[in-house]
Amino acid sequence: MTPEDLRKLEKEVKKTKRLASEQAMELHDLIEDRLPDAYDEIMGIAQATYDACKAWDEANQKLNAAQAEAA
Repeated sequence: MTPEDLRKLEKEVKKTKRLASEQAMELHDLIEDRLPDAYDEIMGIAQATYDACKAWDEANQKLNAAQAEAA
């Protein structure tokens, strides 16, 4: 894997981590500010947060494997 490929993977990890953090903040805001009135939003926001965290985890695992291979 080229150094450019590694940089692309690092960029993807940073992007997915940012998106996961944004989703986590949305879930936090729901819990802190809008419950119990907005209870019907829990499942959608929780699923979106889970999906964002899973995308980060997959990107991070891919980067870690590439870095180990390059070492």
